[in-house]
Amino acid sequence: MSLLYDLIQHNQEFVDSKSYEEFITTKFPDKRMVVITCMDARLTELLPRAMNLRNGDAKVIKNAGALVSHPFGSIMRSIIVAVYELGAEEVFVVGHYECGMTGLNAGNVLDKARSRGVTNDMIDTLEHAGIDLGRFLTGFDDVRDSVKNSVHVIKKHPLLPSNLPVHGLVIHPETGRLDVIIDGYETV
Repeated sequence: MSLLYDLIQHNQEFVDSKSYEEFITTKFPDKRMVVITCMDARLTELLPRAMNLRNGDAKVIKNAGALVSHPFGSIMRSIIVAVYELGAEEVFVVGHYECGMTGLNAGNVLDKARSRGVTNDMIDTLEHAGIDLGRFLTGFDDVRDSVKNSVHVIKKHPLLPSNLPVHGLVIHPETGRLDVIIDGYETV
């Protein structure tokens, strides 16, 4: 059986047994917070437990590296919606040690893309269209600096209130220990 069909079979059992009932909540975060974190699979259950978050407590936005790389991209839009439409009053950027984005090299990514059928013509077309693939597919050297940069992008956004606490943390992916890099209360 395929992964999709296994998933659908489990889902049917989940719904039929009403296992969803323990997760019922509203769309508004009970702890009035939004968390931007990495998509790393090690954090799926670890991060909420390490931060004492239960279902419904926070809006959680995930991407590769917990990066807010563009002030008008989808991550920033989600933060703005969480603040103005869903009642979030604090923002937490949570990167993690041993992140796959550390040292990510665009050349290596493009080589792997080519090996899976992406042509040089397609890559050339994207570059001629003004897409900076080198920048787009490059990670960071230090997770702490990356978290600081993401906090800065959020904190300086013209559509967010200046009194919004924006915190920067780094979690250890094995122990769940959180290191505070930026205390957002200090800049409010």
